[in-house]
Amino acid sequence: MSSNERRRFLRAAGALALAGLIPPATAAAAELELQQPGTLRVAVYANFPPYSAAGKGVNIALGRALAEHLGLQPQIVEFPADENMKDDLRNMVWRGHYLGTKPGDVMLHVPVDNHFAAGNPQVRIFGPYHLETLAIARLPERVPQPSNSVAETFEVFTTEKIGVELDTHSSDFLLHILDGRLQPNIVHFPSLAAAVEAMRRGEIAAAMGTRTELEGAIGGGGDIALDPLGMPELRIRPWPLGMAVKKDSGQLADALSNALAELQRSGTLARIFADHGLTHRLP
Repeated sequence: MSSNERRRFLRAAGALALAGLIPPATAAAAELELQQPGTLRVAVYANFPPYSAAGKGVNIALGRALAEHLGLQPQIVEFPADENMKDDLRNMVWRGHYLGTKPGDVMLHVPVDNHFAAGNPQVRIFGPYHLETLAIARLPERVPQPSNSVAETFEVFTTEKIGVELDTHSSDFLLHILDGRLQPNIVHFPSLAAAVEAMRRGEIAAAMGTRTELEGAIGGGGDIALDPLGMPELRIRPWPLGMAVKKDSGQLADALSNALAELQRSGTLARIFADHGLTHRLP
């Protein structure tokens, strides 16, 4: 669409809105800088349950709800994680992948953190919608409830096995605490879901990772306990998850922020998490 065509389109959309022929949200959406008019392209991580996997998950449902609130058609793009999130933001927000994958208009599951944002000046990070934290899933008959003491909480794993996902903060933490004495009993898995399945079979007594992923893997039933971890030695506090758009997409960021606020006010955001068997925690 040329600049003249685009101006004509925007003027027509505004006139229709004033005439009451299209809803205001749709008219406002016509002014957003989108890659494809009328469509919100939402980038989410692939193979990342319960957030996004094979067309299902809370981030996919949230992306659709945001698009619909803006009067846009949702286009969900599930992409594989790169080496780090800086690469993911480059590939899926501000430039695109060298193999030809176009970026999204918005990417979900981005930590809302001032220091992280300062290191990624090409994007605008905003809209916290969920508070994530580290947690431990455990078989209560084999592992006691954790305390605020690292020694008291993790000493049991000098004799019991604990599972973690490969290349995660939880893995690094367990490998180094208690002078490395846990290392023989740390079992690595490709996902937390696989660790929980091993726990159900009795092969390990606990698993450590992000609370929402563990909660999704556990599902219903009370045979496995789930407890948050907050001891200072973790060196990581609960972190809010939000969105990212290109740095110069201020109108889009504002529109998405307003849509998110309405989804939260109406209870839709909490219902999205509840529908997936998850606990929503406000940042």
